[in-house]
Amino acid sequence: MPLAVYVLALGIFTQGTSEFMLSGLLPGMAADLGVSVPDAGLLVSAFAIGMVVGAPLLAVATLRWPRRTALVSLQAVFVAGHVAGALAPGYAVLFATRVVSALAYAGFWGVAVATAVALVPAGAKSRAVALVAGGLTLATIVGVPAGTVLSQSAGWRAAFWAVAAATVVSLVCTVAAVPGGGGRDGQGDVPSVRAELRGMARPQLWLSYAVTAFAFGAVIVTFSYLAPLLTDETGLGEGWVPAVLALFGAGGMLGLVLGGRTARGHAAATLAWGLGGLAVVSGALALAADAAAAVVVALVVLLGAAGYVTNPALQSRVFTLAPHAPTLVGATNTAAFNVGNTLAPMLGGAAVDAGYGYASVAWVGAGLAALGCGAALWAGLLERRTATAPGADVERVVQNA
Repeated sequence: MPLAVYVLALGIFTQGTSEFMLSGLLPGMAADLGVSVPDAGLLVSAFAIGMVVGAPLLAVATLRWPRRTALVSLQAVFVAGHVAGALAPGYAVLFATRVVSALAYAGFWGVAVATAVALVPAGAKSRAVALVAGGLTLATIVGVPAGTVLSQSAGWRAAFWAVAAATVVSLVCTVAAVPGGGGRDGQGDVPSVRAELRGMARPQLWLSYAVTAFAFGAVIVTFSYLAPLLTDETGLGEGWVPAVLALFGAGGMLGLVLGGRTARGHAAATLAWGLGGLAVVSGALALAADAAAAVVVALVVLLGAAGYVTNPALQSRVFTLAPHAPTLVGATNTAAFNVGNTLAPMLGGAAVDAGYGYASVAWVGAGLAALGCGAALWAGLLERRTATAPGADVERVVQNA
């Protein structure tokens, strides 16, 4: 695997830490900014809104740029957004910096995945995508707990400064390791928005995006409020929160490894079983939120595993469905992830504001996972029908050409 793919994963790690670290910062941020915890939770949605808008928009805007130029420029904007966030005088300014940072991160995601796919041979594309996406899982294992510990000792603004500094390191590595064209140069045809849009005109692709939105929303709604759930419902001290978040990430890494092994040959089945398991685990966590801490922690680990086992299938399947739209298809999938990331914390916050307690967010997650499981089963049915339809062999030859 080229060094550049690992560097791209590092970029996702540094920026992905910011995407998820607010789950451990919400109580302190809410107190410092003078807002409620659900209102502080909307900062998660603000980031997600920027991702939804930014992923396809910036993929189109940078389509003809050399990929290294696009990657470095987007990282620079992300760093500037976090410096402004660390200095933000109030909630409104911080909200705006989250949106701007997310726009840059979304663009980086789309270009990074397309670059990784372009830098490896056909047989290694799924592995390259999984490796880049693994940077996000590593962020939940290392970055998020580290940000929580730092915020508890030095305030939430210190966590923002740390993310900015880490992204600067990633930017320097990108300059050093990613080829000047980043996989665009020497490929013949100049990238075309029209050609990529034609490549995306497949109903199964858009059903896959719906599964992505449900799957990610189902896990992020619980993860976003995990810190107050652990302290208010389970009764754990704040000092234990980083450790539990790290265990969630460890479960996520286990799920990512298992999902990577099953996604290549059984993508639809991986999605259906993973989302079904996520619905069950989320419901169990909602019921056991005030039970013994050991039980809750075990369920949090399972939540991470069930939440991430679908990730390799979600990330790689869209490239199989639309092989002629490598930049826009990945960017739109990033947007789909963040449709769930936008709506789910809002739904969770509404449940908490309605007086149902922090355990209710896990019920929201269970419902979203059940919907995603249904959509994955539908996708599997369509896939089998397509495989047995007349002319299916010809279509596969054309796609693999």
